[in-house]
Amino acid sequence: MKFTTHSSGVRAAFPLTPVAAACAVLLSALAAPVHAQSAAPQASDAPMSTVVVAGIRRGIEDAISVKKDSTSIVESISAEDIGKLPDVSIAESIARLPGLAAQRVAGRAQVISIRGLSPDFATTLLNGREQVSTGDNRSVEFDQYPSELLSGVTVYKTPDAGLVGQGLSGTIDMQTVRPLAFSGRTLSINVRGEQNSMGKIANTKDTGHRISASYIDQFANRTVGVALGIASLESPILDNETGTYEPFDQSKVSGVPAGTYVTAGVKALAKSGTLKRTGLIGVLEYRPNKMWTSTLDVFASEFKQVDTNNQFEVNLGGYNGSNNPVGFNYSSTNIVNGTLLGGTATGAYPLVRGQYNNRKDEIRTAGWANKFNFGSWSLLADANYSEAKRDETYLENNLQLQSAGGGAFNDPLMTVGWATGHFATIAGKLDYSDASKLYTGNSIYGYGSTYSPHLKDTMKSFKLAATLPAPEMLDKYLGGFDVGVNYSDRTKTKRQPSGQLFANGNPTISSDLLYSPVDLGFAGGGIVPSWNVPAVIAKYFNPINYSLANNAGTISRAWDVTEKITTGYARANIDSDWGGVSVRGNFGAQLVHTDQSSQSLYADNGGTAHPIEDGKAYNDILPSMNLAFGLPHEQTLRLSVAKQIARARVDQLNAGFNFTVDPGTRLPSGSGGNARLDPWRAKAFDVSWEKYFAKKGYVALAGFYKKLDTYIYTFSETRDFSQFTPGTNAITNMGQYTTSYNGNGGMLKGAELSVSVPLELLTPALDGFGVLASSSYTESGIDIKQVNATIGKIQLPGLSRNVTNLTLYYEKAGFSTRVSTRRRSDYVGEIGNFAGDRQLRYVVGDSPVDFQIGYTFNEGTFKGMGVLLQVNNLTNEAYETYANSKDRQLEYAKYGRTVLFGVNYKF
Repeated sequence: MKFTTHSSGVRAAFPLTPVAAACAVLLSALAAPVHAQSAAPQASDAPMSTVVVAGIRRGIEDAISVKKDSTSIVESISAEDIGKLPDVSIAESIARLPGLAAQRVAGRAQVISIRGLSPDFATTLLNGREQVSTGDNRSVEFDQYPSELLSGVTVYKTPDAGLVGQGLSGTIDMQTVRPLAFSGRTLSINVRGEQNSMGKIANTKDTGHRISASYIDQFANRTVGVALGIASLESPILDNETGTYEPFDQSKVSGVPAGTYVTAGVKALAKSGTLKRTGLIGVLEYRPNKMWTSTLDVFASEFKQVDTNNQFEVNLGGYNGSNNPVGFNYSSTNIVNGTLLGGTATGAYPLVRGQYNNRKDEIRTAGWANKFNFGSWSLLADANYSEAKRDETYLENNLQLQSAGGGAFNDPLMTVGWATGHFATIAGKLDYSDASKLYTGNSIYGYGSTYSPHLKDTMKSFKLAATLPAPEMLDKYLGGFDVGVNYSDRTKTKRQPSGQLFANGNPTISSDLLYSPVDLGFAGGGIVPSWNVPAVIAKYFNPINYSLANNAGTISRAWDVTEKITTGYARANIDSDWGGVSVRGNFGAQLVHTDQSSQSLYADNGGTAHPIEDGKAYNDILPSMNLAFGLPHEQTLRLSVAKQIARARVDQLNAGFNFTVDPGTRLPSGSGGNARLDPWRAKAFDVSWEKYFAKKGYVALAGFYKKLDTYIYTFSETRDFSQFTPGTNAITNMGQYTTSYNGNGGMLKGAELSVSVPLELLTPALDGFGVLASSSYTESGIDIKQVNATIGKIQLPGLSRNVTNLTLYYEKAGFSTRVSTRRRSDYVGEIGNFAGDRQLRYVVGDSPVDFQIGYTFNEGTFKGMGVLLQVNNLTNEAYETYANSKDRQLEYAKYGRTVLFGVNYKF
C-alpha cells in the first residue's frame, strides 16, 4: 500500500472547526456572568437546602469531579447510576471524550484511538489492571465490554510513575462498582428491544434486545459488600456493501488506455447475521476494620458473532480461471484523473459467493487486592489473572451459471462503476436469481476456501506497593511517597490453519439448504440466492484438510509471543503552596525490564515447516512529572513532562517467516516478523488550562507534543539467506526480506478544546439545558530513510487530524433528552483483510448521530421506573475506505439505524 505524503512542518496556528469556534464563543459568554455570581455575597442566615442531582447531570458532575481532582491530565465518564451508561458498549461512551475517536467495525465502535495514535499505542486497564485482548495485537476490543456493567472510565492522557502499564498515547482504566461505597441495597433492571432499519436479510431478523440486571448489597454491619451484574445482548448484523479489489494498479486491460489505474474486480453484498454478548461481573468487598480492606472482583464476557456475506462478484482484470472466454473487454469507460471509475464490460465471469464467518470470543479476568493501613503508611498487594480466547471459522463456496456444455457462462454485457460517497454499481445482463441454474463447482476462484484462527492471550501479574509519609522536614512540600514493583507474564498464541475446499462434482444446492433470496438493488443488481454455507460444504464438499505441507500461509501464522515485564517505581507526591498558589502533583520514575521472546515456524522453499525461536531483553527508565497549579477563580494550570514507550504489536514480534526462491529469477526472498524489535519511545510535554464552575461545568484548552525517538515501520531490506538456500536453485544467497524495523525520529503534536456546561450559567431561562463539546487537532510525521531508498514523511496509522464531539441535552422534572454526534476526519486505519490479517487502508471520516429521550418517575406508584427511546446512527452514516486517493474506492457500507425502546427500574 502506498502512503500519502504529509508535511510535518510546524503551522502558525491550529485551524478552528465549527465545534471549536462554538466552544470559544461559549467560553467568552460564560466568563462574565459566572465571575459575577461567584463574587456575590451570601447572607449568613440564608436557609440551607439539599439538592439531589440525578440523571444525566449526575453523571456529568461525577466525571467533572474526577477531572478536577486528578493530578494528571485526564478525561472521564461516569454512570448516572448503576447500569445507566446509555451506549451498547463502553466503546461508544469512550469515543465521546475529548481527543478520543472510535474506529467502526461492522457498524459499531470497537477500538479507540487516543490523540490520533493507533489503538495499539494505548493500554487498557480494568480496575487498574492491564487487560488482554481477543484481537491479534494489544488493542482491546471494547465492544465486548457491556456499558451496563461499568461504573465509569478514566482516560489518563499523561503518565505518572505510579501508573503501571501506561501507553504511549494514553491509558484507559475501566472501573466496576465498589459495593461498600453505596449507602444501601440497590437493585437495577434494564430491558430494551431494538429494531434495525435495514429490514430482514436472508435468514436474519431485524430485531434484537438488551437485558441487564445489577444487585448491590452490604452485610455484617457494612463490613461485607457484594455486587453482581449480568448483561445480555442479541443484535442483528445487517449490512449493504459494495467494494472493489485492491490494489488499484496500472495493469493492462483491454479497452483501457495504458497507464490507467484500474481495479481487478468489484463486488456487492448483503450481510446477515446475529451478534450475541453476555457479560458478568462479581465484586466481593471485605472491610472488617479501618486497617484492612480486601476486594475480589471478577469479569467474564462471551461474545458470539455468526454472519454470512450473500455476495455477487465479478473479476474485471480479464482473469477467467480455466474457462474459455469470448474475450474480456471494456467497450466504454469512465476515466477521471488517470483512474478507471467504471464502464461497460464484456466477457466477464460473475459468480455468486457465500462467505460464512463464525466467531466466538471469551474473556475471563479476576483480581484480588488487599490494602493494609498502618496509620502513617499503607501496603497494597494485588494479584491478577486475565485470559482471552478467540475461535473463528471462515468458510466460502462459490456458485456460477452453468452452460449447456457444463462450463461457466460469461456475461455478455455488464455495467460497473464506483464513486466516492456512493454504492458501487454492478449490474449484469443475465439472471442469477435461480439457484437451480447455479452450480457449486470449480469457479474462476476455485470451489472455495477456509481459514480458522485460534488465539489465546493470558496474563498473570502481581503488584506490591507502599505509600509512605514524607519526612517531617519535607511534609510542608510533599504529601508522601509511593514505591512499588509489578511483575507481569503474558503469552499470546495464534494458530490459523487455512486451505482450499473441493466439491464432489458440480452439484446444485438442494432447496432445504436455501434461505430467502437477497435483493442487491442498492448496487443496481438483481436478486441472488443465499444459502446455509456450512451445511452446503458438509453435504457436497470433501472433508477439510488443514495440512501444514506446502501451506506457507498456515505456517507463518502459527506463533507464540511471550513478554515478561518487571516494573519498579518510586513517586513523590506534591501537595504544597508556592507563593500563595496551591500546587499538587507528583514526580518520579519507572525502571522497566522487558524480556520478549517468540516461538514460531518458518517455511522453507519446499513448504516444509521448521521451528524457530528468537527474542531480546531491554531496559527503559521512564521519568515523569505532573504539576497542577490552583489559580484564582477555580482555574487550574497543568504541566506534564515524561518519557513513554509503546511495545511493538504482538504480530510484529512473531519470529516466524516464509522463505522462497522465485522460479523465474531464481532470487531468494522472505517475509515475516521480527522478535528483536525495540519499542516506540517518546519524550512528551503536555499543558492544560482548565476553568471550573464548581462541579457543574468546565472549559479546558490543552496542547501536547511528543518527540518520537524510535518508531516501528515495515520495509524490505537485503538479507543473507545462506542458511536457507542449500538444496535450492538460487543463484545468490542475498535477497529481499520484508519485516518490521526500528527507525529514529518523528513527532506528534496537537491541541484540544473542550466545554461541559449547563446553560443555566448563561441565563436562568435555559435551566435544564446543557452542552458537552470538544474539538481536537493533531499532526504527526515520521521521516523514513533507508540506504537505498527514501520513503519520506508519512502519517501515523489511526490519526485523524480533526476530531469533534458534540452533545446537547435537556433534563428537568424527570424528563431528559440528548442528541450526540462525533466526527473524525479521514485516517489510515488497520483493517482485517480477506485472509484475516491486518493491513492499512485509508478510511473516510464519519459523523454518526445518536438520539435519546426518556422519562423517570420520581414519585408515586412507579417511582424508580424510567422509560427510554434511543435511535443510534440516526442518519445511517456510511463506512467507506479507499486506496491512495478518494476516487479509488475500496468499500462502501451502510449498517442502518437502530431504534431501541426500553424500561429501567431501580429499587
